[in-house]
Order: sequence, then C-alpha cells, then structure tokens
Amino acid sequence: MLVCGIDEAGRGPIAGPVTAAAVILPEGFPMDMLADSKALSACQRERAETLIRELAIAWATGWASSQEIDRWNIHQATLRAMARALERLAVRPEVVLVDGRFAPPTALLCRTIVGGDAIEPAIMAASILAKTARDRWMRIYGRRRPEYEFERHKGYPTRQHRRLVLEHGPSPIHRLSFRVSPPG
Repeated sequence: MLVCGIDEAGRGPIAGPVTAAAVILPEGFPMDMLADSKALSACQRERAETLIRELAIAWATGWASSQEIDRWNIHQATLRAMARALERLAVRPEVVLVDGRFAPPTALLCRTIVGGDAIEPAIMAASILAKTARDRWMRIYGRRRPEYEFERHKGYPTRQHRRLVLEHGPSPIHRLSFRVSPPG
C-alpha cells in the first residue's frame, strides 16, 4: 500500500510562508535517519533531507504565503499548503497520514494522527522536508533583507526579531495578522 505522510513547518513564525511536504517512502527506508524535525539539529535534518529526496517514491512541497495567511488565517493557509503538496506528488497514494487533527481538502483518503510526526515514518520524513525547505527559503530571502536577520531566527518571534520589526517596520513577508509584542 502506498502511504503518504504530510506535515507542515512555519505555523508559529511572524514572517514568511507556511510550508507543507508530502512524502511516500519505500519499504525498507532507513528509519534511523528519521525523527520529528524539531528533535534534529539543522545538520541532521539536511542529511536526512538528502536521503529522503534520493530514496522516496515521491515527495513534494506546497506553500502558502504570508499574504495568504493574513487573508485566510494560519489554519486555512496550512491546509491549503498541504493540499498543494499533495497535488504536486508524481505518484497517487492510497492513504494520506496527516500530522494533527485536521486533513487538507483533497479527494484522497486521509487519516489524521495527533503527534504523528513522532511516530509515523512518512510523517517524520515530511516534517523534515517541510522544515528544511522553509528554513532554506527564509535564508535566501534574508539575503535580500539583511536588516531583519531572517537567517538567524527564520521568522520566529525571538526578542531580537521583534526588536528589528519595531525598528524597521514590517517587511513584505511579515504576517500582518499576527500580533507582535514588544521585546521585553
């Protein structure tokens, strides 16, 4: 049975897109490389990303911009990013395992699993691809807007990031619907 895992990265930041990844792993994939992306170092995630991209039966990413997040809300934007990732898969899975409580709008059979990124290998792989893709996007964008130091915090509301937003105002990728408290 072709099982696809799907997960997102970037719900909590105050800047940048939310990114989803969908992954179909082959039988016998080396599970020792997998874990929830939050439990791995950046170096471990990048090594795992390379292996996943090389060995997966299929994988794809989907994105929702900060403007879409502001228009629809983070929940709806996340579901749309997931649906976009599923649409881009080159292979149609028989079932989709979704991390969390809510499934994206799709005709595919979906099963939601709270905490799935800690127990389901395909979701772990999706978590890694979503996180590495989003972090890379933030680093690249950060070169265009170095005053926000996106390469350091990836858009998360650190004290330094909040200070920089107060100093420079929001950038084009800041989520205007998210409240930014002053650094303190």
